[in-house]
Amino acid sequence: MTAMEIVIAVVVALVLLPLLSVVVMYNRFVRQRTLIDSSWGGVDVELTRRHELIPNLVATVQGYAAHEKDVLAALAAAREAASAHKADAPGPRQALEEQVTRQLATVLARVEAYPELKASTNFLQLQTELTNTEDRIAAARRFYNLNVGAYNTRVATIPSNLVASIWNFEPRDFFEITDAAVRQVPRVAP
Repeated sequence: MTAMEIVIAVVVALVLLPLLSVVVMYNRFVRQRTLIDSSWGGVDVELTRRHELIPNLVATVQGYAAHEKDVLAALAAAREAASAHKADAPGPRQALEEQVTRQLATVLARVEAYPELKASTNFLQLQTELTNTEDRIAAARRFYNLNVGAYNTRVATIPSNLVASIWNFEPRDFFEITDAAVRQVPRVAP
C-alpha cells in the first residue's frame, strides 16, 4: 500500500466511523422507543382487564350490600373516567388509575362487614381475579418503567444525547404511583 492509499483509508475510516456510530445510536433509540410503546401496551391491557372486572364486582356487591350505593357509584365513576382516557400516555392517565385503585380498595374494605358476601363464590372468584390483575399490573408497570429508565438515560448521556436532540427523541414519562395510600395493592382476603 502506498502512502496515499493509507491516507485515503484513514480519512475514509475517520468519516465512516462517526457516521456508523450515529446510525447505530439512532437505530437503538428507535428500538427502545418501540419497546417502550410495546410495554405500555402491556400495562394498558392489564388496566383494561381490571376495568372489565369492576362492573362484575359492583354487581356482585350490590346484590348483598345495596346501601353501599355511594361507594359503588364512586368506583364505577372512577372506572369510567379512567376508561375514557385509555389511549392516554402514562402521565395523564396516572391520576385516573390511582383513583380507581383507591375506590377499589374502599369497596373491598367495606365488604368486610358482609360475611355472606365474603362467602359468595362469585365474590371470591372476583377477589382472586382482582388480586391476580393487580399483580400483573405491577409487573407490567415495572417492565415499562425499566424500559423508560434505560431510554431516558440514553437521551440524557453523551454522546447519544446529541443524536437524541437532532432527531427529537424526548424523555418519556414513568408510570408511577404517587399517592402513598394507593401504593399498597388492595388487600383482598378470601
